[in-house]
Amino acid sequence: MDVAVLIGRFQPFHRGHAGLLQTALATAPTVVIVLGSSFHARNAKNPFTWQERASMIGASLSHADRERVSFVAVRDYYDDNRWAEEVRKAVAAHAQANASTQVALVGHFKDASSYYLNHFPQWQMVTREASSTIDATDVRRVYFEAEDLDVSLNVLDEVVPVAIRQYLKSWSSLPFYAGLAEEHRFVCKYKAAWSKAPYAPIFSTVDAVVTCADHVLLIKRGGFPGKGQWAVPGGFVEQRERLLQSAIRELGEETKLAVLESTLEGALVDVRVFDHPDRSQRGRTITHAHYFKLMSDSLPSVEAADDAALVEWVPIAELKGMEEQFYEDHFHILDYFLHLSEAPR
Repeated sequence: MDVAVLIGRFQPFHRGHAGLLQTALATAPTVVIVLGSSFHARNAKNPFTWQERASMIGASLSHADRERVSFVAVRDYYDDNRWAEEVRKAVAAHAQANASTQVALVGHFKDASSYYLNHFPQWQMVTREASSTIDATDVRRVYFEAEDLDVSLNVLDEVVPVAIRQYLKSWSSLPFYAGLAEEHRFVCKYKAAWSKAPYAPIFSTVDAVVTCADHVLLIKRGGFPGKGQWAVPGGFVEQRERLLQSAIRELGEETKLAVLESTLEGALVDVRVFDHPDRSQRGRTITHAHYFKLMSDSLPSVEAADDAALVEWVPIAELKGMEEQFYEDHFHILDYFLHLSEAPR
C-alpha cells in the first residue's frame, strides 16, 4: 500500500482511534487523516475545530510518525455521494495520488453510523477490532458533565492518550467550554424527556429561506442548542398545520416580517426536504425548507421575537464567509437554494 486513509470526527481523539491510527501507520508509509464535520459552528457533539483536532492527534504521535501523517478537513455536506467525492478528491490531492496509487482505508464497523466506510469501494478496506468499548460520545459525556474536571479526567485515563488528557485540561479553560457544557446538558435533558416513548421519535420541522434585494433573512438563536448561532427562521410543525402554514407562522413569530401571508404564498419558489439522520443533535429531525423570493427593491421591516435573539437582513454575498457561524446544517440549506458554492448537487 502507498497511502492509508483514516476517516473520523475524533471529537475527541481516544485510544480506540489511536489503535486505528497505528494500524494505518503499519499499513502504508503515508497516512492521510480525514477530519470530518469541519467548518461548522462549535456544538456539544462537535466541540473542537479541525485545527484543534489535528493538533491533539499530532501531540499524541512521536516525531517520526508525525512526519508521515497529514490532515485534510472535510465539511459535512449532508449528501453522502457529494461528501464521498470530496473525500476522494481531498485525499488524492493531499497524497499526490494517481491512478496507480494503492490506497487502503483503515476503519472499524462500530455500528450503523459506520456506513460511510462503504462509500469507497475503490480503496482496499483494512479493518481492526475495537480495542475499547468506550467511544467519543462517552468521553464527551464525562468531560462536559464534570463537577470536578480533574476527577473526571482521571476517569478517562484508560481511554484517552496522555497528550489528549492534557489537551482537554487546557482546553477547558477556554471560553467555549462552559457554554458547550450547558448545551450538552440541554440536549441530554431533551432526549431524556422522550426516552419513554414507545418508539424513537422523529421530529418534523419547517424552515423559511426568505430573500429580498440580494439579502437573506437570518436570525441569531436565543437558546440552546445553537445559542448565538446564525440560522434561518423555523421551528416545529404543530398538530393541525399544513407545512406551508407552519413555515409562515414560524417566520412571523420569530421575525415579525412585515409582509402579508398572501404575498408570502405568492413568493414561494421552492420547497426541499432535508432529512440526513445526523443533521440535528436533538435526534432524528426532518425539516421542510421553504424558499420565498420577495420581488421588492426595499427590505421589509423585521423585529426579533420568540426564540430569536436577533434578526437581520444579511447580504447574500457575505454568507460564504459565515459558514462556521451557522447552526447545524443551515448553511447547507442556504447553499442549496442560493448556490453559494461551486460544487454540483
